[in-house]
Amino acid sequence: MKKYVLVAVLAAMAVPASANAAEIYNKDGNKLDFYGKLKAMHYFSDNSLSNGDKSYFRMGFRGETKINDLITGYGQWESQFNVNNSEGADANNGNKTRLGFAGLKFGDIGSFDYGRNFGVLYDVESWTDMFPEFGGDGSAHTDNFMTQRATGVATYRNNDFFGLIPGLKVALQYQGKNSEDTANLRAPTTGNGDGYGVSLSYAIPETGLSISSAFTSSDRTAEQQSLVFGHGNKAEAFGGGIKYDANGLYLAAIYTQTYNMTPFITTNAIAGTTNTTSGTYAGMANKATDVEVLAQYQFNSGLRPSLGYVQTTGHDIERGIGDADLVKYIDVGATYFFNKNMSAMVDYKINQLNSNNKLALNNDDVVALGLTYLF
Repeated sequence: MKKYVLVAVLAAMAVPASANAAEIYNKDGNKLDFYGKLKAMHYFSDNSLSNGDKSYFRMGFRGETKINDLITGYGQWESQFNVNNSEGADANNGNKTRLGFAGLKFGDIGSFDYGRNFGVLYDVESWTDMFPEFGGDGSAHTDNFMTQRATGVATYRNNDFFGLIPGLKVALQYQGKNSEDTANLRAPTTGNGDGYGVSLSYAIPETGLSISSAFTSSDRTAEQQSLVFGHGNKAEAFGGGIKYDANGLYLAAIYTQTYNMTPFITTNAIAGTTNTTSGTYAGMANKATDVEVLAQYQFNSGLRPSLGYVQTTGHDIERGIGDADLVKYIDVGATYFFNKNMSAMVDYKINQLNSNNKLALNNDDVVALGLTYLF
């Protein structure tokens, strides 16, 4: 890491906060909120793919309508637009729909919705996906079955267990098949067969302590079974977490284990392929374990320092590779909240992968500096 980057890290202060959405309509049981986030951000790294302007703008709405005394309809849509592209850049160059779903809520009975939403394994993984910029890249991957944001998920959620046990949350989820489609940029590692999942969490009253667990199981597509790595018929995952969130202190730890699910890409020469010289090979680990921990403290001044660790290890990888770390780093950062709408951040990802790691994965450090406006 270049010295001028380290100086910038030590001199800078902190990351974005959440702010209240702007209410644009609220009348006769109909409510619509509009929200947005503009993050002006730059990465510093010796790796060219992890260096440069990473600024983006997100916007979305949340709405609900009262149907009767028992039933409420709701929906949410969110999209992201990268602002580091030229005006003539391809419209698909990083711009994307992140969320889009609609549903019905039936009082204490629970809610049901369908669309593009978070998978239930993320109910566990989200507890450590709170680094100022990085994080959320161990076992959680977008469009990777039900580990993060996912397409075509039907989700039932019940909070406080029918109003009987405060703090107990249950979720059931089904995901329909999403076949690989190069025309729509859905690669084999982002496809999925039919699957289901369940999550359970409990916030222990008046303690700040919460525990969570989740399980998912999905069919794998024929294209996924033909990848260089990972050939099982089923993709399964389970995980558990614990967190403490009270008195300004936030502590969280999670553990997840996946089978034929966690993706990776290597540029190493791979024995047993038609080309044994260096190339690009994508696949999924037969088994992967993920450990993540996070500690943060919110000072009254607005400063929120952050310290985290992520390690994801692939096991029993084919082609003689065996066990290999897929992700491994220490994260040191901070966020400074000027108010509920404006914040600044710095995040230092200290890569712990060896320079000669088995999968030829990037082992460079990355520093992110950013300023965020929320509404």
